[in-house]
Amino acid sequence: MLDSTNRLWYRDAIFYEIPAKSFYDSNNDGVGDFKGLTQKLDYLAWLGIDCVWLLPFYKSPMRDDGYDISDYYSIQPEYGTLDDFDEFVEQAHRRGIRVIADLVLNHVSDQHPWFQEARNPNSPKHDWFVWSDTDKKYSQARIIFVDTEKSNWTWDPIAKQYYWHRFYSHQPDLNYDNPEVREEMKNVVRFWLKRGLDGFRCDAVPFLFEREGTNCESLPETHAYFKELRSMVDKEFPGTILLAEANQWPTEAKAYFGNGNDEFHMAFNFPLMPRMFIAIAKEDRTPIVDIIKQVIPIPENCDWGTFLRNHDELTLEMVTDEERDVMYHEYVKHPKMRLNLGIRRRLSPLVDDDQNTIRLLHALLFSLPGSPFLYYGDEIAMGDNIYLGDRNGVRTPMQWSPDRNAGFSKCDPEQLYAPVITNPIYHYESRNVETQSRLSSSLLNWLREIIRVRKKYSDVLGRGEIRFIDHPNLKVFAFIRSYKGKSMLCVNNLSKKPTAVELDLREYAEWTPIEAQTSVPFPKIGRLPYFFTLSPHTFFWFKLTPPTGDTW
Repeated sequence: MLDSTNRLWYRDAIFYEIPAKSFYDSNNDGVGDFKGLTQKLDYLAWLGIDCVWLLPFYKSPMRDDGYDISDYYSIQPEYGTLDDFDEFVEQAHRRGIRVIADLVLNHVSDQHPWFQEARNPNSPKHDWFVWSDTDKKYSQARIIFVDTEKSNWTWDPIAKQYYWHRFYSHQPDLNYDNPEVREEMKNVVRFWLKRGLDGFRCDAVPFLFEREGTNCESLPETHAYFKELRSMVDKEFPGTILLAEANQWPTEAKAYFGNGNDEFHMAFNFPLMPRMFIAIAKEDRTPIVDIIKQVIPIPENCDWGTFLRNHDELTLEMVTDEERDVMYHEYVKHPKMRLNLGIRRRLSPLVDDDQNTIRLLHALLFSLPGSPFLYYGDEIAMGDNIYLGDRNGVRTPMQWSPDRNAGFSKCDPEQLYAPVITNPIYHYESRNVETQSRLSSSLLNWLREIIRVRKKYSDVLGRGEIRFIDHPNLKVFAFIRSYKGKSMLCVNNLSKKPTAVELDLREYAEWTPIEAQTSVPFPKIGRLPYFFTLSPHTFFWFKLTPPTGDTW
């Protein structure tokens, strides 16, 4: 059961992202559903997951995989009913697993009754959206989906005006200058938190307001609204959280924490994510060190959400041109792997299925500041299908077994919402949960073990300060995590080749490094530099034990 007294639960949690349609199909119609999610909760508990993040499950025309919502208060019929949703949340809580959900605040589907009514200029709903007689307003706002959209304005022949949209043209933006809109979205939050949700991942938060002469991102009015929302959530639903999806530069991203108690509890660390891949591509720790110095410190009650991959393309919007070139050169082997300003690949194909690299990236994910988010299927190194179009290639059915349809569904294969992966390298007959759970050396079992270790030391690795160890070998990334007198040493080889490093650890003279996974003690630290040799793309985590003995 959940510990309802732990209001900072998110600072120690392991999160797991799931599209409802992709996880398990309980009624064999080819689409995953809430009953299927409920049936697989024991797997998530076995893996060590503390919180599930659900992608949008609200009623939708599904032109953007549910991010185009046509009714905030109902479930997409293929996914089940409100009763099915309630049962899933209840069963998750019984297993000690919390549930947060995606909430698209910025825009709706053009099929939403609100927008259909708003197309009448005399309708009370007309002012729920942003209209203009010209498409020249807000010209400094960037176009996000550069592959498909030529403007942030689209002409509506019924309203005989342009409507504003920061994303697809079928997703008109809500007008947050209208108090009715602001209050209605609070009501949406109330509706789902009353049903037991533990919080929301708020989608596209920088874009709620528009002002001439700005880039229309992260405006003061946007922060003011989220302060209103946070105040309501804290008062009416204590213990729930708000998580910001704000793909911004570090200064703007950190601003979403407010003073630590008045805006978001968490925000995704978009600045860090691509720089982990850049550091490995360049075999140089500098990109990670430099960006972490920019994203810390943050308020004590807040936390970053760290991640390697998710349901979108690996975004390269907030990197320099040089960094983007490095990413494209290293990780894009085919034009279809690119989408907008990003790379549409799952983790394993991104690194050519190199198991050492996959494990090293997870070691960074679990040891750097923040709460880690896993993407469904990455624990078994699932492949992708870049030929499915848009982001669909990284949203294929979960691979449970070598049986028909990867054990995801018993329907005929042509009924599946998307084909399962049959690429020879990533074929579901070998790349699945059942097979990997039986193999002690598999990525799945390794990841389950590393999650166990991360939980064991969650106070240090989850809440501790970070201090980088400077030394001349840039291929080695070493740092200390410390929390209330406890310290851990993390050493990572970012190189494809074996390497050696000497670290100045004199401040821990006479302390003993104990390897965190195996509990094997290493030689005591002395006054001279401590010498390590590391195999390609490997890492060590050490618990540093004082000479007085193990005190933690």
